[in-house]
Formats: sequence, C-alpha cells, structure tokens
Amino acid sequence: MRRLLLSTAAMLAAIAPGFAQTAIPDTIVTATRVPTPLERVPAAITVITRQEIEERGYATLAEALAAVPGLRIAPNGGFGQQTSVFLRGNSSRSTLVLLDGVPLNDPSAPNNEFNFGNDLLFDIERIEVLRGPASSLYGAAALGGVVNLVTRRAPADRAFAPYGEAAGGSNATFRGGLGAAGTLGRFDYLASVNNLSTRGSNATAERFVNTLRERDGVSASAATARLGFTPIEGTRIEGLFRYRQNRFGLDSVPRDDPNYTGDDRRWFGQARAETRLFDGAWTTGLRLAYTQDRRAYSNLPDLLSRATTRDLYRGERLTLDWGNVVRLPDLGAARQGALSFGANWSQEEARSLYGSAPFQTRVNAKQDTTAGHLAVQYRLWERLDLTAGLRHDHVGGFEGETTWRVGFVYHVPEFHLRLRAAGGSGFNAPSLFQRFGRTGTTFIGNPNLRPERSLGYEFGAEMDLPAFGRPDFATLGWTFFQSRVRDLIAFNAQFSTLVNVDRANIHGAELVAALRPFPWLTAEAAWTLTSAVDARTQRPLPRRPEHVVSLSARITPIERLVITPQLQFTGRSQEGPFATYLNSGASVSAPRRNKSGTILNLAASYRITPEVTAFLEARNLTDSAFEPVNGFQIPGRTVLAGTRFAF
Repeated sequence: MRRLLLSTAAMLAAIAPGFAQTAIPDTIVTATRVPTPLERVPAAITVITRQEIEERGYATLAEALAAVPGLRIAPNGGFGQQTSVFLRGNSSRSTLVLLDGVPLNDPSAPNNEFNFGNDLLFDIERIEVLRGPASSLYGAAALGGVVNLVTRRAPADRAFAPYGEAAGGSNATFRGGLGAAGTLGRFDYLASVNNLSTRGSNATAERFVNTLRERDGVSASAATARLGFTPIEGTRIEGLFRYRQNRFGLDSVPRDDPNYTGDDRRWFGQARAETRLFDGAWTTGLRLAYTQDRRAYSNLPDLLSRATTRDLYRGERLTLDWGNVVRLPDLGAARQGALSFGANWSQEEARSLYGSAPFQTRVNAKQDTTAGHLAVQYRLWERLDLTAGLRHDHVGGFEGETTWRVGFVYHVPEFHLRLRAAGGSGFNAPSLFQRFGRTGTTFIGNPNLRPERSLGYEFGAEMDLPAFGRPDFATLGWTFFQSRVRDLIAFNAQFSTLVNVDRANIHGAELVAALRPFPWLTAEAAWTLTSAVDARTQRPLPRRPEHVVSLSARITPIERLVITPQLQFTGRSQEGPFATYLNSGASVSAPRRNKSGTILNLAASYRITPEVTAFLEARNLTDSAFEPVNGFQIPGRTVLAGTRFAF
C-alpha cells in the first residue's frame, strides 16, 4: 500500500529488470521517463511485483488486477473469456494497456478496447497501474488510466540463470513454464515458453434452467525472447519478440453453446536503441514496434441451432517513438529538475468480417497518429515536487487533440505526511469500426466523429504512523477523484450510425490502509467508492459498482512459509438494458442491478531450498456463484499445487 503513490515519471522509468536488481536503461518513448523517488509523485499508481505475483498465486492478468483500488474487472467467465476493465468509473475503452511501454489495445476491436482475459504472467516482472487521465503521457485511449506490463530481464552477474514452474489441479488444469536468461560479455538474453490448459468450468450461470452445464476449456501458450547488446557504457540496443495463442470454448446467455469456440493470437516485436550524451545529462532513444492481433470465433451447427458463423478480426499497429530526457540545472530553491520531450508516430489497421448475412459487419480501414510531448519536473525547498506535461496528438481524419496534466506533492516530514494533487485532460479517439464499419445497409460508421474528451482532478494524502516501536506500524491513505466526460460515442436513435451525444459525471474515493503490527504479519485494505452517472438522465452507468472492498494479508508464521489470504467484495452494479434473463430462458429489456458478490482466495508457498519453492493456490474457496457480468458466473472452487525454481 505504501507504493500506491508514484509519479507518471516513475512509472515510465521504473521498468526494473526481472532477475537483476540493478537498473537497465530503457528506451524513452513518452513524456516523463525520469527516475523519481516514489514519494515525490502526484499520481496514484499501484505496482504489483514479481514477488507478489508468485506469493498471491496470480497466474493471469485479470487475477492480478482484481484488488487494485479504483479498478473493476468484469469477466464473461474464466480465463480466455472476454474481460473488461472499468478504471475509476470510465468506460472499458478508456484504459490503455502497454507492454514495456508499447500500446497493446486491439485496433480491430469495435471499441479499440483491450481484452484482459487472455494474458498469462509467466514472463512478466511487474505490473504498473496508473489511475486517472494520462493522455498527456500516452495519447488516445488513456482517458481513464494505463496498465503497463513489464517483462522479465536478464541478470547482469550470471551467464545462465534457468527458471520455471509446473503445477496441476482442479478441472484437469496444468500450468507449466520454462525459461533462461543471462549475460555474456556485452550481450544479454532471455527466452521462455509457458502453457496453461484446463477443462474449465461452465461460464453460463447455473441458475438458468436450460443451461447444459457445458464446460469452457482453454489451451494457452506463449513464448518470449529478448537479445540485448551494450557496445559501450550508457548505450544499449535491444530486440524483443513475444507470441501468445489461446484456444478456448465460449458460452452465450441464457443458454450454453457447445460448439462456440475462439482462437486469439498476438504477435509482438520491437527494436530499440538508447544512448546517453554529455556525461549522462541527456538521454535519447528510438523504438520501432509492431503488434498484430488475429482473432477467430466459430459457431458450428448443434442441437440448439443449425446456424454456422465464423467471425474474423485482424488488427495491426506499427509504432515509432523518439524520446529524450535532459537533466536541468538548479535554479535557486528549485533543484533536481528534468525535461522530457519527444515525438511518436503510429499506424493502426483493422480488417474484420463478422456476423451473418444480411447483417454481416465489415471493417477495412487504417488511420495514422502523430504526436509530440513535453514535460518538466522540479523540487522546491526540498519539500515541494512539481510536475507538468503537455501533448498534442493529430489523428488522421479529424482535428488534433491537446492534453495536459499538472500536479504537486508536498512533504511534511515532521508528521510523516505527504499531500498531493493533480489535474489533467484526456481523450479517446474513435475506433476504426466506429468511423468506417458497415453492416449491410443498416449501419454505417461515422468518419466525422469527434474524440471523447475528459477533464478530471484528484487530491489526497498518505501518512505513516509509528507505534509500538515500529516506525512503519501503519500507513493510511485516501484519494478523492472527479471527472467529467463529454462527446461520448453512442448509437443514434435509429441505430444506423454513431454520434457524439452522451456525457458522464464521475466521482469517487479510494481509501487504503496497511498495518504491520508484527514482523511476520502485514495486512492491507482498500475500499473504492464510485459514482458514475449519465449526465443527462442521472442513471448509474452499467458495471460500475458503488463499493468495491479488498482485504489481504501476508503471513509468515515460520521461516520459509508465506500465506496470503485475499477477500474481495463487489457491490451491486447497474446492468445494460438487455441483461435480465428469466429462469425460463426468456429475456426482458428492463435494466436491473447485478447482485453483490464476495470471493475468497488463498495462496501458500514454502521455500524448500533457496532455489526451489512449493506452492498451493486456492481460488473462490466459498464456491461463490457471483456474476460480475449478468448471466456469466465466475469459475467455482479450484485448487492448484506445484513447484517453481529459479537458479
């Protein structure tokens, strides 16, 4: 919990190496990639480390994000199913996902959103979640915030360091991975492969009388490779390749669909170079990256339906970044200054064909984005940290968008207190489907759509409380946030095109606490309150629960044993207009509220030797039938046991 307060700069700079504990320079791609102490930044960021991923038994990205304050996960079933994120009450398309700073959102997705239900974490060293408008750093799609996945890196002091894991358990589940990394002179490398296969569970809620209780299994594989070269100190050249493929069963509501399957693949590659100039006062870097998402969904004839469908999606993104960080001179009481600036160009392309004639939807389009960014930070009187950033994006086909962010942190060391505040703007560019999609003659995209825009601010505090001889006995923190979003993209009254008509008002609070009463016990709590309403009707927006509470602990009763229980409560939330289903299988169009739900997870690990650890992971211990999305329930009770090693 103490790491909830970071800066946007620290998020970009803190891409730490996976095995080594010394920093490896990273290519500068956006505004403030400046190493900054965590306590000096005016933004709310949660960092999930590799240690936490392993100790808490997080195998998937969705599992790891579930307890992040201000973030709500909405899965349509288990791993492999469509999973959305609502960050601080914003829409699912308002969260930008990065891999080592490179955008991953799928251009072929109708809303350009990211599916959080597909990624495993075997090759991930840390996850960083920035909450609040971040378009001044990352441009489009960062209206609500950013999730950055940071991959593992090679140790600097070993030529060969193997690592891996193997586990099995409920629902015929097997999870395994194997990798190696090392440094050989001026070269370093990393290579890993991993797989998850499971028979799965029934995603369709069992309360429906017509459900077939058909399981939705998944087989997921991934491979990662990195090669780096450091010709001289301060200069680095690196290439990274990552591939993953998931094959899975899908369900529909209110009745299972036994022949509905999906195949989701992503290719990712990047080459980057970075060097330090003028005795390290100026760092400059260049990056070229490419991502390709290919998705296919097939529905074959069965006893329930004779129809055959095959939906195809292909999204590509090519990105070129140039970034710089310049250390600024001291100016009287202003010290430790830094200026960052750079430029970005990207091209997105979508080719999709889905649905059945005469209502078959086609997308075949591309668009370019060019952006420039500038940010500065200084420390005044050793107590006040100031940051400011500005970015301009030009997306082909409509006017450019300028976004900004300013913030400060004021330190009161006499009371172990930090006060912070920040404000900024954000925007979402229309997706390629929204601009150029076409469904027969019934729907035509609107190329004249304007970007969705937001204006928001936050302020909060964090305080350390010493007690009983412990300087870090407790940490208490709170953040209040508010934003107004306008020009939201929605269907017109005839559902024949899309228009900018809607507005939303969002406000809420994130309350966090950490207690460390004994060396063997740390307990953490987070309570998020959110009000997200349609500004015109004042109705709550769907899938934004008013209350989300998470409780977790790290217990080490004996040496080498770590136990990590975690409890998650999600309050009631509004659902969409076609979300209420009767037990008979019929549907009604009246909106309703989803019921609340509680999930209890438990993980334990025992270090057999310094290199080998045995672990046990139990999820949904109470066998809750909670439906985070109306009609789709979470997987039932599961238990997984295994071992991992790292030499």
